[in-house]
Amino acid sequence: MHPNIRALVCAALLALPAAAPAWAQRVLTIGAQTPPSALDPHYHNTQNNNQIARMVFEPLFELDTKAQFQPRLARSMRPVDDLTWEVKLNTAARFHDGTPFEAEDVAFTFARVPTVPNSPALFTPQVRSIVSIEVVDPETILLRTREPNPLMRYDMSGPVILSRKIHGPAPQTADFNSGKLMLGTGPYRFVSWRQGEHVELASNAAWHGPVEPWDRVLYRFIPQPGARTAALLAGEVDLIDYVPVQDVPRLEKDRRFALFQVDSITFVYLAPDAMRETSPFVTDRQGRPLPANPLADRRVRQALSLAIPRQPIAERLYSGMASPADQFASPVAEHRLEGVGPLPYDLARARALLAEAGLAEGFRLTIHGPSGFFPSDDNLLQAIAQGFSRIGVETQVQTLPPATLFTRATNRDFSLFMTYFSSYLSLNPLRQVVMTRDAERGHGPFNRQRYSNPEVDRPLAAALTTMDEVQRKALTQQASRALLEDMGVIPVINLRNVWAGRRDRVVYEPSPPNHTEPRLARPPG
Repeated sequence: MHPNIRALVCAALLALPAAAPAWAQRVLTIGAQTPPSALDPHYHNTQNNNQIARMVFEPLFELDTKAQFQPRLARSMRPVDDLTWEVKLNTAARFHDGTPFEAEDVAFTFARVPTVPNSPALFTPQVRSIVSIEVVDPETILLRTREPNPLMRYDMSGPVILSRKIHGPAPQTADFNSGKLMLGTGPYRFVSWRQGEHVELASNAAWHGPVEPWDRVLYRFIPQPGARTAALLAGEVDLIDYVPVQDVPRLEKDRRFALFQVDSITFVYLAPDAMRETSPFVTDRQGRPLPANPLADRRVRQALSLAIPRQPIAERLYSGMASPADQFASPVAEHRLEGVGPLPYDLARARALLAEAGLAEGFRLTIHGPSGFFPSDDNLLQAIAQGFSRIGVETQVQTLPPATLFTRATNRDFSLFMTYFSSYLSLNPLRQVVMTRDAERGHGPFNRQRYSNPEVDRPLAAALTTMDEVQRKALTQQASRALLEDMGVIPVINLRNVWAGRRDRVVYEPSPPNHTEPRLARPPG
């Protein structure tokens, strides 16, 4: 065992109540689908990383399961003017080694966020607008922005805060992964990590928040859906996430278990390579290179969308645990397009569009996607591929582990890939996924295909600096409409989040962002 991890294990165990025998400890074992790609809390802004990071570290604020802002390391936040925000800090917080949380830690953290090397997706959008941080007194900071930022409260629920004394001056991802720098202010202390297998945490008795109901938490990562359900049935875990849709009926009938469900803020989409003249996984029907990239033609992207049988996918493949997507936003997202019908399924129109684009004979395509990232993701890829094949687009499917998929997608290795996005806002996926990439301003960090459309960018840029909500809504919807017409990304389905747990062990508060966290779990009774 690495000496630093050994020290942390000892410290965590010493923090447990000395009088409590092992049998009396409250231990929660979670069977989770997707392991974190790293322990560095700023390395990869993705749900499976964040749900672990936010137990050990804390942001200034967080959104609860009702989309309400709750204080973590900040007590309050208010606009002083359009370019200045006053944040009152919770100076009662301490890092796990006793180091006080200080105002300067916020400035240190926000300076570090855009600099993490080799990141598949940074938190840069959340700090993009801040030009200076002024420490007014130990409990007060002023955040000054280069332009008005109506999403500032949401942004401050993003990056978790590090200590300049513990983590400075230049923390390395490897030092988080080794356990050396896994010291936060959160409700749980880091104990151990075996990559791809488990993360172990112990409660932080000195946490500044309410007492946590669990002394120890063990995340066991079980990517295979059937194995996750089997572990629950065998009593090896107390709670599982991403319940396989085929297992929902039998778990509902078994009184030993309870299901915890909620409408998700997660929607699945396809990202086509719409900008390059040629694309690596597109050929003619004989496997020969095409003179031009068909995905760069809007008519082809529209044809692919028309070939996806979204309603049957939602009803049959997902047994009602999904709904057809109608736009690039979740069904509960703020400022989504209103009055739009379901995206149509029309094979005849799809074939006609391909013919208009000079592709009446069709072409070959490989679609890449994750395996074990969300329920039935591999089956969903096959259903999409079958739809494409019905219009003459001969489609192969290649699945990859999520970490590999995102690394390669960031390198632009694919012609078409599938993933998802989660947000309570319509504006957020627009600025992060489809806005023209601008690293300095934090635009488009997830725009892995480098999509760029001035008709989308112009209203988006205005919305991101418009404090008036009515005007911001109109601008957001203008951008959403332009994106949908261009089919720069192809929305597929909206997911429903489902957990299952042992009735005698746990009650869970389901989370629209699909976070599987011990803070949302409690013992029954």
